[in-house]
Amino acid sequence: MEILLALVVAAMLVSGGIFTFLAAVGVVRLPDVYTRMHAASKAGTVGSGLMLIAAGLYAGEFATLARAFAGFVFFILTAPVAAHLVAKAAHQAGYRLSRRTVCDEMRLPPKK
Repeated sequence: MEILLALVVAAMLVSGGIFTFLAAVGVVRLPDVYTRMHAASKAGTVGSGLMLIAAGLYAGEFATLARAFAGFVFFILTAPVAAHLVAKAAHQAGYRLSRRTVCDEMRLPPKK
């Protein structure tokens, strides 16, 4: 049973590391602030959440696992809201979209 737990924890750590690495690559490679923020908030949240849950499982105590799960829930609840607010502030401050962007829905007039 210990080997199975170790394999699950290892798989979660590796996949969490991959997601976090992809988030870092997205922040460096993507063309504008909006897509960079999207990469950081989505992949970074999944990666850090997987690693946090893996650490909680590895500890072997319910209290540690409960705190790790609470931290994961906190990540899931706060990261999308923070990303949305940063994007809205960047748009209001005048940061331009990439040339590859097809439509700026925030500049469209409201539908009647």
